[in-house]
Amino acid sequence: MTAAPDGAPQEHPSWLWRNPDPKPSYDVVIIGAGGHGLATAYYLAAEHGITNVAVVERGWLAGGNMARNTTIIRSNYLWDASAGIYEHSLKLWEGLAEALDYDILFSQRGVLNLAHTLQDVREGIRRVNANRLNGIDAEWLDPQQVADVCPIVDISPDTRYPVLGATYQPRGGIAKHDHVAWAFARAADAMGVDLVQNCEVTGIDVDRGRVAGLRTSRGPITAGKVALCAAGHSSVLAGMAGLRLPIQSHPLQALVSELLEPVHPCVVMSNAVHVYVSQAHKGELVMGAGVDAYISYAQRGSVHTIERQMSAALELFPIFARAHVLRTWAGIVDVSPDASPILGLTPVEHLYINCGWGTGGFKATPGAGSVYAHTIASDAPHPLNAPFSLERFTTGALVDEHGAAAVAH
Repeated sequence: MTAAPDGAPQEHPSWLWRNPDPKPSYDVVIIGAGGHGLATAYYLAAEHGITNVAVVERGWLAGGNMARNTTIIRSNYLWDASAGIYEHSLKLWEGLAEALDYDILFSQRGVLNLAHTLQDVREGIRRVNANRLNGIDAEWLDPQQVADVCPIVDISPDTRYPVLGATYQPRGGIAKHDHVAWAFARAADAMGVDLVQNCEVTGIDVDRGRVAGLRTSRGPITAGKVALCAAGHSSVLAGMAGLRLPIQSHPLQALVSELLEPVHPCVVMSNAVHVYVSQAHKGELVMGAGVDAYISYAQRGSVHTIERQMSAALELFPIFARAHVLRTWAGIVDVSPDASPILGLTPVEHLYINCGWGTGGFKATPGAGSVYAHTIASDAPHPLNAPFSLERFTTGALVDEHGAAAVAH
């Protein structure tokens, strides 16, 4: 059994411990009980009145990437398509605690993206202007203004990574991932959605080009529609239906420190050195790195990536030299050729795909859930996820956020 989050009711509610046997038939089955899967189930019920829904999970609720991320939330992406879906998500984040009647510890403490080279500066200013044109809060800060926002950043000019400025999104921040997952799960459960844990999908049945149901470790399920939503394993699931996806799975490493007094007031990210740091509500420093270069399904990473991450962090934050690492981990992320998600229909009728978020999945949780639910309910993409269709890899209409993401996290 998963431990209850801080502030959760002492009496374990049904959505936390109940593990129902799946019914023989559902209108919609969502594979993956992470943040996106749970959010999709909630919005299917809340906005489209579809409650005969099962969310099946091979492990335990929110035990995959949802429990292995650094919880950063922002929407300051360059391209219109990316800015649209992430800003939609951020607006949902701002009202999510009230909508779900649960404290998700959403903290809009601001996000800094540091610039260390002239190219970083040019790209950052370009992105600030693009964000403003899309109605997204964005500012360009000089080094002293960076220090005013985050005093512990070393802005001296003789460092290995001199800070030449930064983009700043004041509305960005963090939320507590387990609270977010359980808030969506509790709300979906209350509307009749079945959350089925310890239920591994072993096959997807397709009849004459249309999805018919699932084979699972707990028996067969007939399904009118099936939605794939399992980060890191999308290719495996799609392969069960005869599809090949243009994605690769990579480990993504992160770590937390021991508990500290409040020292870090915002989120700081650096594309050049590939490290990003925030301080969690309990007090631990949360640090993330770039994706490991090799392809793997292992939820662990290579030591040298952590070493480079820590070296970079100490250059930017000398005060961290006194902190001790508490634990490290890795999640598995799907990476698409253009570093943008794949969200929409597939060639198999009534089979839908949500994958390829790379390191951007958590911040998109409510937004992806809402547009994915719309896509499933209407069998047509929402305008915000239409640019992220699978077909773009044959038409060439890519949404390439590799450099434009200002560190793809």
